Amino acid sequence: MPKLVDHEERRAQIIDALLRAAADTGLHAVTMRSVAIEAGISVRLVQYYFDTKEQLLLAALNRLTARMGERVRDRVRTAGSSPAPRDIVQAVLLEAVPTDEESRIFHLVYTEYAVLSVTDPVLGGQPFLAAPNEMEGFLVSQLAAAQQAGDTDLRMDARQEAVVLLAVSAGLGLSVLLGQRTADDATAVLHYHLGRLFPGS
Repeated sequence: MPKLVDHEERRAQIIDALLRAAADTGLHAVTMRSVAIEAGISVRLVQYYFDTKEQLLLAALNRLTARMGERVRDRVRTAGSSPAPRDIVQAVLLEAVPTDEESRIFHLVYTEYAVLSVTDPVLGGQPFLAAPNEMEGFLVSQLAAAQQAGDTDLRMDARQEAVVLLAVSAGLGLSVLLGQRTADDATAVLHYHLGRLFPGS
């Protein structure tokens, strides 16, 4: 009896192959053929699930965004059943630092997507900033909660601070990818800034 194919599993296999290929050669160099080789399947099978390279690129972008959210939630869960706002803010920021192979691939490829979306009309037409904007809004709510709890300065502008925090964490993540500093050094900088932002916690 022929084995039944799990189509979602096959799609995930192809998307993960694209991400690995993009991490090795750059997103601009990825082709349907290179993805097929990386996945160990035929080009025709890749095209069965994704009619065009653009469809595959968008599916992989959605996968990256979803996985980022999962990793942040995993970090928050390690802080306990009732994490404080600082714990949640810290989880979000630390996830921007590539500390393992999965997060290195995520940040490398996501950065390539951001650059490519500036000139690619298909990617540029997508709501590329939806996830970052949601993350910014989430940080604003956590910083406001910290103010109400007396954990940080009531005079702080929560929205402006959220923008600064995300910019700092993104910049540190890029510096790790470039080899300017280690993941441990970048993490230490984030802890230093969080210590100033939440002096009593």
